[in-house]
Amino acid sequence: MKTLLALQHLAFEDLGVLEPLFADYGYRVEYLDATTDDLTQVDPAAADLLVVLGGPVGAMDDHQYPFLCDELALIRRRLALGKPLLGICLGAQLIARALGSSVYAMPEKEIGFATLTLTRQGRRSPLAALEGLPVLHWHGDQFDIPPGGTRLAHTRTAINQAFAIGRQVLGLQFHLEADVGLMERWLVGHCAELASAGIDPCSLRRQAHKAVHALPAAGRQVIGDWLDQLEPATVRHTPLPRTTTAV
Repeated sequence: MKTLLALQHLAFEDLGVLEPLFADYGYRVEYLDATTDDLTQVDPAAADLLVVLGGPVGAMDDHQYPFLCDELALIRRRLALGKPLLGICLGAQLIARALGSSVYAMPEKEIGFATLTLTRQGRRSPLAALEGLPVLHWHGDQFDIPPGGTRLAHTRTAINQAFAIGRQVLGLQFHLEADVGLMERWLVGHCAELASAGIDPCSLRRQAHKAVHALPAAGRQVIGDWLDQLEPATVRHTPLPRTTTAV
């Protein structure tokens, strides 16, 4: 069985609706808490897929949160190996920073559900399934596209929403993994940020209710299409029983 290592920063920001998909693709999932586990002891080549999840700190905040130094070092070692790497929100920002790109505060936070505008390359990428569909945004920073990366999407608020580096690396500023049926976890976990930004949680709750049917399926389509790129077409996945999921 293949292995997936997920670096987590908050308990409720996990693989969410994508975890059963990864099980279907034959991955055994293991989580590490990036804030407390010793990432210097992690072999960057050991996992078949490394996923760096989101979190409320900034990718440039290592002077305040020193664990980010070890996380960046692990990401850099993984990138040097050319092995599959997926970054979501903070994870995408850390990948961009590891590759030398700037990560910086936006004039305003982007929190809520909004559609993406796909670039020409984005429409030919796994992100094509998101055309016209509102996705969940929850960030106050954005990244520049790393050297050698392909810009895939943008919004009115953030010019860079997704990038790919070849077939092996995908960075997403938005949250396809979030189970919008469990949105209350996000509303409570980030209540101070919502209050500070003047965002009404009732509005987000209503938006989540509208997205609960279409968004999870589209997210699984995107990541499934990306996983299909990682292996030759002759050995693409055969879905396994959902009971194979392990955390």
